[in-house]
Amino acid sequence: MSESSPDRQAAARLPGAHRPVALVTGPTSGIGKAYAMRLAALGYDLVLVARNEDRLAALAHDAQVRFGARAETLPADLGLPEDRDRVAARLAEGVEFLVNNAGFGLRGEFWTVEPDALQRQLDVNVTAVVQLTRAALPPMLHAARGTVVNVASTAGLIPGRGSTYSASKAYVVSFSEGLAGALAGTGVRVQALCPGLVRTEFHERAGIDMGSLPRPLWLSVDEVVAGSLRDLERNRVISVPGMQYKAIVAVAELIPRSLAARLNRGLFNARGRT
Repeated sequence: MSESSPDRQAAARLPGAHRPVALVTGPTSGIGKAYAMRLAALGYDLVLVARNEDRLAALAHDAQVRFGARAETLPADLGLPEDRDRVAARLAEGVEFLVNNAGFGLRGEFWTVEPDALQRQLDVNVTAVVQLTRAALPPMLHAARGTVVNVASTAGLIPGRGSTYSASKAYVVSFSEGLAGALAGTGVRVQALCPGLVRTEFHERAGIDMGSLPRPLWLSVDEVVAGSLRDLERNRVISVPGMQYKAIVAVAELIPRSLAARLNRGLFNARGRT
């Protein structure tokens, strides 16, 4: 790998700044927000991508006040091709850290959900991840350094929790694993982050009642981000934060897939969501 040029190094900075840049999708709440603020604390400037402009502006201000991080806001709906293209164009200019966090689940059984909603979920959970990762990699490879974290889920590792959401996250896991192998030795890291239940707005937005689940199963967003960063330092492609979820995934890998699916459905109640 050739040495990186000054022009390419400069491309991964915001104009007039000297800090590396991280782009985070879906940063206005939950894991995305925690990851953005943690990266700001670690010395990154930010490019923040979400639909809600007011929340983006508030987050950018918070990062500036708390950590001195400059933040570029990029309002975008990743379910729309033209918005994905705009974000991809920004990534092609160069960043050093990409967090593909945006994604959502749906309430209702697969056969009752409108096809347009299913397609939108696929576009955000899968198409955006592929397109944005593809845009980010050439500058990272040219610089011989960079990190891509694709936020998946334990639902992508163990079958049985819904249908299209689990399938989309399984795609992200497999995509990240294959890509990490292809990038070995380049200086660019790829991780599939696979959290379990996390206290965020995710389930509320999807209209899913999770109140009956045992308290020990829940993780905080800070636990998830800390686990992801530790696993990056250890070059682990699949990151499963939380000892309880490490144990669940390990057991699922040792038993027949059909039994793992039944246990997963029983533990997390997959009815009424897809």
